[in-house]
Amino acid sequence: MAALVAALLVEATDRTPWLIAILADRFAKRATVILAALFALVINFTVVAIGGALIGARLIPEARQLFLAVALLNAGITAFFPIKAPDRLTGWRVGAAATSFFGISILAFGGRTQFIVMALAERGAEPMLAAIGATVGAIAVVVPAALSGEAARRALPITALRVATGLALTVIGAFLALGALRLI
Repeated sequence: MAALVAALLVEATDRTPWLIAILADRFAKRATVILAALFALVINFTVVAIGGALIGARLIPEARQLFLAVALLNAGITAFFPIKAPDRLTGWRVGAAATSFFGISILAFGGRTQFIVMALAERGAEPMLAAIGATVGAIAVVVPAALSGEAARRALPITALRVATGLALTVIGAFLALGALRLI
């Protein structure tokens, strides 16, 4: 559940749904773009969940909590900065499915959501649940973006959403960091 909520918050204010909206408008094959994005997100989140499970086995509980705190602080603090428009991938001539799959895979690689998923996966007994939760949360953002298009996405109050998300994640991350360091 934590991964689902984190993915909803972070992805809603990130470049991934923006790129999905751009590609859905460009190709006019919304279902293809959504399926390619789903496949890319499943692979990305599965890889980081496996990485989190491998790392988590070697960390003490306080280090796991600090790892999650740093991931949340990273996502929270970076939410206060404006996002740059994603590359429109107009030079890519490989079709809707391949462009969507590779574009989302590259854009999502090393992103804020992946860092949080890795941190959640390393804490839990079932790390794949973090990947599943994040995928569901991200898809809950991606599908409306693909169906509504870029114009609707631009009409959203993204700056206000980013500030609210940034505040929430920064406060939670700071609280977890202080707890991990045994300062509270």
